[in-house]
Amino acid sequence: MAATLTAGQQALLREAQIANIATVMPDGTPQLTPVWIDTDGTHVIFNTAEGRQKTRNLQRNARVAVSVVDRANPYRWLSVRGRVVEMTHDGADAHIDAMAKKYLNQDAYPWRNAAEQRVIVKILPERLTGQGTD
Repeated sequence: MAATLTAGQQALLREAQIANIATVMPDGTPQLTPVWIDTDGTHVIFNTAEGRQKTRNLQRNARVAVSVVDRANPYRWLSVRGRVVEMTHDGADAHIDAMAKKYLNQDAYPWRNAAEQRVIVKILPERLTGQGTD
């Protein structure tokens, strides 16, 4: 069952905060990666490249956990458990450029690799916990 992001949770996700994404490896162990984070108001969104470990893990097992801690106030945080409901290349290059603007104040993602294909990952929250985001 889907959980609804509050306005405060959405605000945290729209800020230039670093999130940690946990996926499940083939042997069942967790895999954790720091990422830039985003939201469309319903989903938690991040951008990655095709073929990376987290992408391969999510194609096999859509379960994911996300943790975001406000770098200015560690007592303001959000934890999300949910499932990936979409992985798409559509708009992924423009999205990573928007994330570069948000996080680096640069118009284009500076580490673009022509050999990579960008992927937008959308997570539907199922369980939300946190503090200072209500």
